[in-house]
Parts: sequence; structure tokens; C-alpha cells
Amino acid sequence: MTATDMQEPRLTSLAHGGGCGCKIAPGVLSNLLRGSAALPVPPELLVGIETSDDAAVYKLNDRQALVATTDFFMPVVDDPHDFGRIAATNAISDVYAMGATPILALAVVGMPINAISHATIAAILDGGASICREAGIPIAGGHTIDSVEPIYGLVALGLIDPALLKRNAEAQPGDLLVLGKPLGVGVMSAALKKGQLDAQGYARMIEVTTKLNRPGPDLAAIEGVHAMTDVTGFGLGGHGLEMARGSGCDLMIDWSAVPRLPGIDYLIAAGHVTGASGRNWASYSEGVALPQGFGDAERALLTDPQTSGGLMVACAPDALEAVQAAFARHGFADAAVIGEVGPHSDAPRVILR
Repeated sequence: MTATDMQEPRLTSLAHGGGCGCKIAPGVLSNLLRGSAALPVPPELLVGIETSDDAAVYKLNDRQALVATTDFFMPVVDDPHDFGRIAATNAISDVYAMGATPILALAVVGMPINAISHATIAAILDGGASICREAGIPIAGGHTIDSVEPIYGLVALGLIDPALLKRNAEAQPGDLLVLGKPLGVGVMSAALKKGQLDAQGYARMIEVTTKLNRPGPDLAAIEGVHAMTDVTGFGLGGHGLEMARGSGCDLMIDWSAVPRLPGIDYLIAAGHVTGASGRNWASYSEGVALPQGFGDAERALLTDPQTSGGLMVACAPDALEAVQAAFARHGFADAAVIGEVGPHSDAPRVILR
């Protein structure tokens, strides 16, 4: 079917949710995965599901480990090429978040064949391929199905020296927290779906969500970098809580220092908040301490699902200069120190101040 054979619907109109806002809420996901913890774990599996890390890691030999992840979702934008670019960038980010270098990808494709044209589907695939070319990796295969909603993403594979591997669970008391990208993608996507995001806002959203987290391998090579993750569908609060619980330490976040996309406060005030934001808060609110006067708008941004979000790094204070230099080399001008890792705790929390 070609584009001229049909009146094409907006891509976002075909999906009940978009981007990383489609993620199952963390509390529900934890219950669903409970049975998987009983499966046998070979000693070569360096990272599995135990701390909700960004990717699985399997040791091949003393110098190489394979990093494997998959990520896919429904459209967060209507432009098919942009949708493909965002989805591919988001999937590859999990490899970078472990400190690894991507080596290849497999495409995950589900499309409503009778609802959108072949040209539109081809544009989605081409968008994803363009990001893989930028990352220097091939799309070496994949799988396609005819589905009710459009779905696109990648299985992404990478390699790392096991000695350089960065988990989300090894932050140390006194570490500084550095966030590589500003928050607000979920808010912008909600505004876009209602036709309330202007051209300038859309351009900034695309710029952020299609920027590969290339600093990952450079950061992994810095001795004082202890932990790393990427902030995606569970928001800063949720992924921060994963790091806190995995590391057994409180995370102290200075809210005024957290970078945000321009115009976000206005969009939140206008009611452009995703349903995933509320689901996120319901799942992990008991693990987050808010300061007095912390309003609904701030909480919506704290839990805002970030599609293709930034890396969050926990590093020793004397490594901060090297961390900032790594982000700067790759053009991450918004990277900012947003807090620190607190003391060990029997009930680790994210504490906003």
C-alpha cells in the first residue's frame, strides 16, 4: 500500500501511549519478574535482572564481555523518520549506559500494515538505520510482525572490558551525581500529541532524543566513575531509586540544579503531563522524600518518562573534572552536577532538597 492509496492517520493517534511512557510501571514490573529470579544464573552472567540495570552482561573472556539489551515502543512523534531515529537512539543508549561500545543491532518491528503506508514504514526503518550508521554499527537482522499499534526498536549489542563495566548499583557515599541531558521529554510529547508544541519546542525535543550517549565508554574509562545508568521511562525519581537501592545508599538531589528543557514549566502548567508520570509516582513514592512545598508540577517532572534520556553518573569528587570533560567532548552542554550520594542506609531513598 502506498501513501497515495490511503488517508494516513497521525502515527501517535494509532498508539495508546508513546516512547518510554509506554513502559510498565516499575512496581508492576517488579511483581511480573519475581519468578524469573529463581532461574539458574551462570557465573559468566555479570549483570542480570537483580538491580534493574540497563542491559545484561555476559563475560566472554578476561578482556571481553558481551552487553545485550532490547528496547522498543510506540510512536512518540508523528514524523516516521524522527520516530525511527528516537527509538534507535534510545535502544543503543542502554549499551552506552554500561560503558560499552555498540557493535551491532537487530530491528524489532511491529506495524499495522493496513493502517499506514509502506512508505511510512520504510521511513521509520530508515530513521533507525540512520542512527545506527551514526553509531558506526550495522542492523544485522531483526523480526517483523503485523500488529495493531506501530512498534519499533532495536536489540543492541556491545562489547566492554569487564574491568571497565559500570553498573547502576555501585555508587559510593560522597560521590557526585552528574546528569547528561535535561528533563522534560515526556511533557513535550504530551503537548505534541495535543497539538500544543511549537516548532521550536519540537526541534529541541528531537535534538535531545536523537543525541547518542557517546560519552559512555569514555566515562567508563575514568577510574573515579563508580556507577552509571540512563534516565528513561521511570523518570529521574525511578532510575535514581534503582541506583540508590542497588548501591545501598541514599541519593541526595538538588532539585534547582536539575537541567530542564525550555518551556517545560509552562507546558506542565497547561496540563501536558503523561499518564506514565502518575503511574511512576504510584509505584515508587514510598522511596522518595520530597521537601516541604514541593508542588505537583515539580513532582510531574521528577517522574516524567524520558525517552532517550541522559546518562546519570556517580563519580568521586576528584573525577568530576574528567567526567565533565568527557561530556563536553561529545557536545553535552546541558550536563550538570545535580546532587550527591549520601551514606549507606538500610532503606535507601531518593531525597530531594
